[in-house]
Amino acid sequence: MVVLRKLPGMPGWPAALGLRLPQKFLFLLFLSGLLTLCFGALFLLPDSSRFKRLFLPRRATASASSSSSASSSSASSSSTRDTDLPRSPPAAAEPRHASPAAPRRLREKLRTAARMAGPPARTAPGSRQQVQGGDGRAQPASAAPPARETRAPFRFDYERFRRSLRHPVRGGRSGEDPETRARRMKIEMMKFAWDNYKQYALGKNELRPLTRNGHIGNMFGGLRGATVIDALDTLYIMELEEEFQEAKQWVERSFDLNVNGEASLFEVNIRYIGGLLATYYLTGEEVFKSKALELGEKLLPAFNTPTGIPRGVINLGSGMSWSWGWASAGSSILAEFGTLHLEFLHLSELSGNPVFAEKVRNIRRVLSRVEKPQGLYPNFLSPVTGSWVQHHVSIGGLGDSFYEYLIKSWLMSDKKDSEAKKMYDDALEAIEKHLVKKSAGGLTYIAEWRGGILDHKMGHLACFSGGMIALGAQHSTGDRRQRHMELAAEITSTCHESYTRSDTKLGPEAFRFDAGSEATATRLSERYYILRPEVVESYMYLWRLTHQPKYRHWGWEVVQALEKHCRVEAGFSGIRDVYTTTPSHDNMQQSFFLAETLKYLYLLFCEDDVLSLEDWVFNTEAHPLPINHTDLRAAGQP
Repeated sequence: MVVLRKLPGMPGWPAALGLRLPQKFLFLLFLSGLLTLCFGALFLLPDSSRFKRLFLPRRATASASSSSSASSSSASSSSTRDTDLPRSPPAAAEPRHASPAAPRRLREKLRTAARMAGPPARTAPGSRQQVQGGDGRAQPASAAPPARETRAPFRFDYERFRRSLRHPVRGGRSGEDPETRARRMKIEMMKFAWDNYKQYALGKNELRPLTRNGHIGNMFGGLRGATVIDALDTLYIMELEEEFQEAKQWVERSFDLNVNGEASLFEVNIRYIGGLLATYYLTGEEVFKSKALELGEKLLPAFNTPTGIPRGVINLGSGMSWSWGWASAGSSILAEFGTLHLEFLHLSELSGNPVFAEKVRNIRRVLSRVEKPQGLYPNFLSPVTGSWVQHHVSIGGLGDSFYEYLIKSWLMSDKKDSEAKKMYDDALEAIEKHLVKKSAGGLTYIAEWRGGILDHKMGHLACFSGGMIALGAQHSTGDRRQRHMELAAEITSTCHESYTRSDTKLGPEAFRFDAGSEATATRLSERYYILRPEVVESYMYLWRLTHQPKYRHWGWEVVQALEKHCRVEAGFSGIRDVYTTTPSHDNMQQSFFLAETLKYLYLLFCEDDVLSLEDWVFNTEAHPLPINHTDLRAAGQP
């Protein structure tokens, strides 16, 4: 046993322990390490810690370098085209390579940027003026009198926005014939779908109507209530007031954004952010705007890649992002990173923070630089190199909504976003030249392209293109307008044929034009129908743009088929085989059935001023976002 004694004339205290030289060395090494650890820990304390300030001096303000950096950033930001977004005060974007493990710090920086966005207001006598420190915190100016700078927070002028609309949101409904009204009211089978969801699955993402329970899934990163968010604007437009209030109450009380899970950037954007933005614009209720902005901030770390092209999967808690495991060579998907523009411009418009708009404009810059094979956009792009990974082109899955968002970005900007219009026109020209084909039976379809080899199939997802091409044709002239309207009508007719050639009068997931088959599914894996909306979406657009009665007739056939084959005791379900009159059900009421399929059917039988195309564009989940007719910043803001 080592006994410590204090005796006169005794050597230093390590020797008093009776330690040998190697032991003394190890002991001193341990002691020095302990002191280093304790001192180093001071740097990990919060900047506001009093204990830290006892040992470390305040950092000198780096206002010169900070202001220089900020001014160059502001100049760069102002040089970008912003005709499709009201000019907003510049705000600092988050660092390109910010730590993905620190989303909370990221959110704080973004909120600080938004608060500090406006130019300095006049300071009252006796107030304390502040300058921006090098660490991003407000610090007192050394030579300033006791003054505090005040900045007005950005405020979106909602009342002015509502006055800018050219038509009532729900329309006037004057001169409506009784048969059309009866059919529209029938499509309020929306109430049946909602009531069963509320009874058996409220708060879950989707309803399983056969087993009468809820489904959560792993696509939304722990977020709940996908059906609630997707249904909000449909309930409002259909004037289902009680049901809308039920959904709103759930958002206010139960919609939690503090989740930790792997989410699809694309799906969270189009369903949750799109649904929340649309409902805010329709109602003016602040809860929807604040939830959309907070969720939008959680998606920003996905853009922290060498090119700024976001990865497809993000953990909403940690901020870490990665590409889908099935995506070729870690690539990002065209239809995913190309389907953010509408929502992110509105996030900037409502927050006054340009970071969201800059993220999607950077995607445009990357796409404008990369070479397009035959003028086409392949589906897989590396977020690291900004190069195409493989040359697979599809107007259906993996590519579809990228093209949709080009023409709709131009329309949403009140036809000022000329870059989007040119990209759309050039892409459609390449599609016409290389992908549009006509079958032996005279059916027009859009094939898929695999490195120059055509795959003569068309997915249900591609059937949205009839409506898209018709929408774009309205703003063309002469022969081009007529050609595109004919192409839109022919593609929509082909998709209708895929419905009429099935026993259920509902369309398969994909249909082919080979081996003597036309507009039918030839593979067992493609025979299912999961309540998809793309065909009735094109019916709605073609009706509004031509008023040919056949589109309402075709839509009514879909209503009858849904009622006969997809309606079950506790909701609506997809079916596994459209080619049998007694199909088995997949036990899933998809959230997009309430967001898209029922909304488009309802609008098909409404007058044109209900969600007028002069005032609104629909995101790819059918959530209406307003066309920017005017600068909607609150009066008095710079």
